Amino acid sequence: MDTDLARGAGRTPGSAVRDRAGDPDARWLTALMHAAFFLLLGASLTRFLLRHPGEARTPWIIALSVAIAVLYVIGPVLGSRPTPRSLVWLGVLVAVWMVLVVLAPSFAWCAVPLFFTGLRILPPRAALALVALLTLFVVAAQLRLAEGFDPNLVLAPPAVAAVATAVFVHMQRQAERQRELSERQRELIDDLLRTRRELAATERREGTLAERQRLSMEIHDTLAQGLSSQQMLLQAADRTWDADPATARRHVRTATGIAERNLAEARRFVHDLAPADLAAGGGLEAALHALATRETAQGQGRLTVRCHVEGERHTALPDRVQSALLRIAQGALANVKEHANATEAALTLTHLDDRVVLDIADNGQGFVPAERTGTAGSVRGHGLPAIRARLHQLGGTLTIESVPGEGTVLSAAVPLTATAPPTATEDLV
Repeated sequence: MDTDLARGAGRTPGSAVRDRAGDPDARWLTALMHAAFFLLLGASLTRFLLRHPGEARTPWIIALSVAIAVLYVIGPVLGSRPTPRSLVWLGVLVAVWMVLVVLAPSFAWCAVPLFFTGLRILPPRAALALVALLTLFVVAAQLRLAEGFDPNLVLAPPAVAAVATAVFVHMQRQAERQRELSERQRELIDDLLRTRRELAATERREGTLAERQRLSMEIHDTLAQGLSSQQMLLQAADRTWDADPATARRHVRTATGIAERNLAEARRFVHDLAPADLAAGGGLEAALHALATRETAQGQGRLTVRCHVEGERHTALPDRVQSALLRIAQGALANVKEHANATEAALTLTHLDDRVVLDIADNGQGFVPAERTGTAGSVRGHGLPAIRARLHQLGGTLTIESVPGEGTVLSAAVPLTATAPPTATEDLV
């Protein structure tokens, strides 16, 4: 019993009940104990007056009954914490009750509410000592009222005290568990809210980074490549302006066409970031044919780009797949123009049952694929990393076949299944 009362790292018996002052069970128990005390006190006084009328001790009994009633009423005002005032009050209350029991043993049963009063205020060991003391007084009072020795009078009061203490301890432990459960629930709710805030912040950061990466790839494959071509054409026009005005004007007209195209792309960025060729209608096949025609025209005889479509498309390609493959073609052709020194290039779009494959081949100077990847695994430049990033987002694969002096074939395959692999792979040949 003492172990149960002391449970909770030094908490007093009534601390859990005090912590949950708004608990309906605690209020109900308190009200019941107050009503029981005054009921037992009134019954004991009535019994004494009926059996001992006119005795010399009667005024003392009445006065002490009124005094203990007043003391009991004062108790709730002092609170249930073990403060000096509440301890003094409890000592006076118990002392007056003991005097009453000595003068009139019938007041002994008022001890039951006093059990709860002591358990609520005193520390565990002191509370058990008070319960034991009150129980002894009750046993002595019952034996005084009995005509002879009655074992029931000796055993019943300790049993009642044990039950009263057990009930209080049980309620205390229930209140403690309820308090701990409430605290744990509050902690879990706080953790959940904090986790949701952190998750939302992480998703926002990842979304921002992904959008930045997407925009950088869009700009690289369109505006940046166009501006680079314009720069080269204008520089060539400047060098030949005096010696060959016709060629210079042709370079300027070609640069003007590229500027118009970049302007359309920029406006498309503002609208919805979709490729302008796709927005014109006709799907990916038409956009690739238009790209090949435009690159051939801009090459002015130095580069010829052809486009082929193989297989039949059974279902429409998702918009993001069409956009990504078109951007991959634009980026790959930009690399061909700037680095390959090729005279011919080919775009081949192949429709298969479970995937779509875009091949970009050229007859340029080629390279060793492994040398284009640094020791840290990062590809120099922006073209190939952009292509690899787009395929990564679609769960596709990138294959590069190239031999110095024999050209390059870049193959981008995108699966058409509902669930794409989480990562893209790259094969270098």
